[in-house]
Amino acid sequence: MSLGGKGDGMEREVSRILADYETGRVSRRQVIQRLALLGAVAGCSSGGAAEASESTFEAAGLNHIALSVPDVARSRDFYMHHLGLRVSRESLPWSVFLDCGPHFVALFRGDRPGLHHYCYSIPDYDQADAARRLRAQGIEPRLSGQRIYFPDADGIEVQLASGALRP
Repeated sequence: MSLGGKGDGMEREVSRILADYETGRVSRRQVIQRLALLGAVAGCSSGGAAEASESTFEAAGLNHIALSVPDVARSRDFYMHHLGLRVSRESLPWSVFLDCGPHFVALFRGDRPGLHHYCYSIPDYDQADAARRLRAQGIEPRLSGQRIYFPDADGIEVQLASGALRP
C-alpha cells in the first residue's frame, strides 16, 4: 500500500530498515530504535495549521540530539547498556558521540543535565543562506564553524545541518 507523497519516502525507509534486519545488518533493538525515531521524525511533518504558510526551511529529519550531562562517561555507559548505542567518537571527559542508526546522540559535559540542543537535517544546507533566511525572519543566528544555531520560540537551541553531518 502506497502512502502517497511524503509517505512514499517513509514507506521506503521502513522497507530499508526491515531489509537491514532480515539480512542481519542490524539487531532487533536497532530496528525498534530506528522505527521509533522514524515515527518521531514523521510527526515533525504531519501537517496541520502551521503548514498553511511557506516555511523558512524544509527539515528532512532529525539529525541528532545533544545532551548536557555532569558525568559524560557515566551517561555514555548508561546509553550503551540500556539502548545499545555505540561510541563513534569520544573526548573524555568533555564529550562523547553515540551512533543511533543513521542518527547520533551527543553528550557534552555540563553542570546541569538537560537538552543542550537538537539538530535538523536540511536538504542543500548552506550556512550563509540559512543565516540570511533566519535574519529575514527576525532571528539572529549564532555561527560556529559550518554550524548554525538559533533559539526556538521557547529559547531551546536548534541547530541546522546537512543530512550528511556525522560526528
